[in-house]
Amino acid sequence: MYISVNGIRLAYEVSGTGKPLLLLHGNGEDRHCFDVLAPLLASRYTVYAVDSRGHGESAATDEYDYRTMMHDVAGLIRTLELGAVRILGFSDGAIVALMLAIDHPELVSHLILCGVNLSPADFKPSVLKKLHVRYRETHDPLLRLMLTQPFIDYDDVRKVTQPTLVVAGEREFFTPESFDDLVAALPHARFLRMQGHDHGSYIHGSDALYAEADAFLQTT
Repeated sequence: MYISVNGIRLAYEVSGTGKPLLLLHGNGEDRHCFDVLAPLLASRYTVYAVDSRGHGESAATDEYDYRTMMHDVAGLIRTLELGAVRILGFSDGAIVALMLAIDHPELVSHLILCGVNLSPADFKPSVLKKLHVRYRETHDPLLRLMLTQPFIDYDDVRKVTQPTLVVAGEREFFTPESFDDLVAALPHARFLRMQGHDHGSYIHGSDALYAEADAFLQTT
């Protein structure tokens, strides 16, 4: 399915019945990263798996900016008249979800933030070095996005009152301290470390997160 919002056409897929749940993917991928997890969640929720601008089947763009992507998602929620939604965001999708909860809290009821960072400074130095090398070789605008954004202030994070589950792989791209600081700043958050997993292995083609995510999303 397609929807035109914020001056761009987004592709999305709907499955299941129940309260709305948005799935937002990471950098350089598309909604199919949730192909194992989405059908499980669709047993209880109406799942909207969205391709971000410039990804998957959504329209190409020259503008890669997390705030613009956040406005895309806000437009989708409002146009489809979904009300306050549950959101599971992975990596870039988690950044967008957190920004949405900060700027438009009325559109979000629950947050699952998987592999999220508030700043490029949250990358482990070894990971950041590799990203810079890859960008010099490719000039990929999606790599530039990760190297230059986001910059989310902790004062804004403290305003997020929705129940939040922060998830990180045992072998993350980001420092352990960045997750500790985020969970401490969020008023109603708990932390889940995915043992034996890296940044995305519990998302890509995996049901490893399902039980914890389902239990969390049922909280009032």
